[in-house]
Amino acid sequence: MTTVSRLVLAGVLVYAGWGKIGAPVLSVQAVRAYELLPDSLATVIGYGLPIVEIVVGVLLIVGLLTRVAGIISALLMLAFVIGIASAWARGLRIDCGCFGGGGQLKAGVEPEYLIDILRDFGLFVLGVVIAWLPPGRFALDSALGLTPARKLYDDDIEGDDEKPYEKENH
Repeated sequence: MTTVSRLVLAGVLVYAGWGKIGAPVLSVQAVRAYELLPDSLATVIGYGLPIVEIVVGVLLIVGLLTRVAGIISALLMLAFVIGIASAWARGLRIDCGCFGGGGQLKAGVEPEYLIDILRDFGLFVLGVVIAWLPPGRFALDSALGLTPARKLYDDDIEGDDEKPYEKENH
């Protein structure tokens, strides 16, 4: 389950970052369109967000620092949900700018806030799954032994290494 979640979320993040990285001015405009941040912070986020999305996406694809990448991606998605909901609540008519573009809607185009919120909330859930569960068999974290092994038996008392079937014989 984690591997599929990692790959889906990674694909969305890399696609979104790639769509913005070639036109950072439009990414900055999209962040500013939300009217939530001071211009200086919107500029930093507009330039930095595509890079963060691509880096986190690549980490998820290869399964390196998986839980950290899951947490970062979940927080990003939660921020996107909050931003879009805020724009909707304040009556702004903007494009989310999620996959590129400058945040402004073309004439006659209606915002799709509910769809954007549902999509990003679903991606938030995937980020939580990735952060919560082990990274999966096809992750570098697992191959490099960077994840703690889980005991497969119930009794998890410190210093008690007996397996359940051994207790029955005592």
